[in-house]
Amino acid sequence: MAKTSPAQFIQEVRQEASKVTWPTRKETSISTAMVFVFVIIASIFFLIVDQLLQSGVKLIFGLGG
Repeated sequence: MAKTSPAQFIQEVRQEASKVTWPTRKETSISTAMVFVFVIIASIFFLIVDQLLQSGVKLIFGLGG
């Protein structure tokens, strides 16, 4: 493995950093909104599953009404 000098390393880092494309404000806001929507959908799904499992356990063990 070849050794690189610190100056060459910094130059290579700058070259690679110049290739990075950042998302636009619109892309970021759309992605953020999608994350929030999926979090809400997942939480509702798990709430329903939890309620069904709770009812099933109560029915099997006769612990509730």
